[in-house]
Amino acid sequence: MRKVIASTYTTLDGFIDDPHLWSMQHNSQDAMAYAFAMTTGCDALLLGRVTYEGMAQAWPNMGGNPYADHVNAMTKYVVASRPVDTGAWDPTVVIPGDDLAAQVAKLKEEDGKDILIWGNGRLTDDLARHGLLDEYKVWIYPVLKGEGEPLFRPGSVTGVELADSTAFDSGVVVLTYRPTGV
Repeated sequence: MRKVIASTYTTLDGFIDDPHLWSMQHNSQDAMAYAFAMTTGCDALLLGRVTYEGMAQAWPNMGGNPYADHVNAMTKYVVASRPVDTGAWDPTVVIPGDDLAAQVAKLKEEDGKDILIWGNGRLTDDLARHGLLDEYKVWIYPVLKGEGEPLFRPGSVTGVELADSTAFDSGVVVLTYRPTGV
């Protein structure tokens, strides 16, 4: 069965917004190799509408390297309750918000590699609540931001257990947790 993996960047003080402003200077070769292995171990992206629309503005213009080429070739599943421009970043399939649990359960049963989520929000909360999220990969960056969008919200209630931890030369640490539902 395919796993659904939520991978998100956070500052040490727990904020996730505007990672392009605080994460890039902490990229190291070992972290990039980890990201590449994780991403190429997946053949689908599952994204909320807002994340999809932001990514669809940038990613189709990237390419010419194995990472970007793989990401652009992956099927993107966007969860939305209103219309989405699926032609902005092919191939894209819309999952209606009210059918999220059933559609993701079907995707997990299909043949293929794992399914990757970029970010952490209502989508990951809903999947965890339905027992469909298999891993949180929380990339903790050595940055104190002071304010912003928090990694988790009041509705992000679930138990987790530490499955793995990886530290990189840059000071970034990836903590992998599995939801326990408790």
